[in-house]
Amino acid sequence: MDLLRFITCGSVDDGKSTLIGRLLYDSDSVSLDVLATLEKKRNATNSDSVDLALLTDGLKAEREQGITIDVAHKYFTTPRRKFIITDAPGHVQYTRNMVTGASNADLAIVLVDARQGVIEQTRRHTLLASLLGIRYFVLAVNKMDLVGNDEAVFQKIKTDYDAIAQQLRLPHVIAIPLSALNGDNVVRPSRNLGWYGGPSLLQHLESVPTVADANPHEPRFQVQYVIRPQTEELPDYRGYAGRIQSGVYKVGDKVRIQPSGLETSIEAIEVNQKEVPSAEAPQGVILRLRDDIDISRGDSIVPVHTHPAVVREFEATLCWMDERPLKAGRKLLVQHHSAVVKASVAAILQKTNIETFESVGTDEAKLNDIVRVRLKTAVPLVVDEYRSNRQTGAFILVDEQTGSTLAAGLVTATDAEYFTQELAIEPAFSI
Repeated sequence: MDLLRFITCGSVDDGKSTLIGRLLYDSDSVSLDVLATLEKKRNATNSDSVDLALLTDGLKAEREQGITIDVAHKYFTTPRRKFIITDAPGHVQYTRNMVTGASNADLAIVLVDARQGVIEQTRRHTLLASLLGIRYFVLAVNKMDLVGNDEAVFQKIKTDYDAIAQQLRLPHVIAIPLSALNGDNVVRPSRNLGWYGGPSLLQHLESVPTVADANPHEPRFQVQYVIRPQTEELPDYRGYAGRIQSGVYKVGDKVRIQPSGLETSIEAIEVNQKEVPSAEAPQGVILRLRDDIDISRGDSIVPVHTHPAVVREFEATLCWMDERPLKAGRKLLVQHHSAVVKASVAAILQKTNIETFESVGTDEAKLNDIVRVRLKTAVPLVVDEYRSNRQTGAFILVDEQTGSTLAAGLVTATDAEYFTQELAIEPAFSI
């Protein structure tokens, strides 16, 4: 069976955790011991039904406040497909958590409270999901029972969201009316919404095409650890451990080490301490090369016929996550998987207006702003544009002093003049 990763997002109190709980509960994906615990809590509170949100709200603070704070992952399987669900918080101050959850999702369920309609968080989360490369969207209009299952209310919200989809050029969007609390249109179609002739939420999740995995992309591998045991049994052993980020690697492939540009070939591939003829994303492997080459943590090993950008300056879209505003000239760290390099913000080019999605000029980025910037790094980075490879086009910005995460970033443009061998030798600037 194939696998679909999806995220639920939207504003606070739209019912995301309850929706996921209903999906798990009605699809018989809740274990007996968990069901027994829910029943005990229901009896203790003299409630008429179990609190399905407790299936995902695992933190004590979440249960006390009735909100989602952390990103929760749940797994379930139907006869047709396997699923990984990410429940993202709705509060604007937890936007960083939503970005983390959406980074690996194939589909986004955007919940809207039927009483509230489309609001700022609806727009914000849709924009972020779109920027993060999600192609399939479900507009889940929840709590239809609280508006009398009125079709006109649903159609108005659908029309408002269609305008957002057109602005962002979302390729695949479906709108589904439902009630997570009552289970209407979640797993099975409901007679209470008889005017709706489309699939239930689960029926759609089971039928939507899965996004192609990482393997069709050009092969990418970044070194996480250099293994040199130097024992009597293995005096000359040298292996490069890491995870294949995309594509397929085979023994005998001619490869280039970036950013140095030196070429060699793959002598052996090890998976779980056994040699294999080939390996593919997202496997963790050890690559052994035919030639002894100076290779360090953060270097990339790529086939000679592929050309990732080797850059010291590039443009990126950031979701700023720090309370201290970002200004041009600030020095920080760029962490691109295993590679961590010093960098500075050369310029803040523009900010996205959440209400209109238009780009506007700005000289700073505040908490939760989405901005486009130009970054300069002290040493070259090996990257791809995010639209062509989600794995190698993503990075984070880190504070040098505290180590805290400042922003999630997506590479949006690279410059050909920075791809020369000379850039790998001398720093572009000092930090």
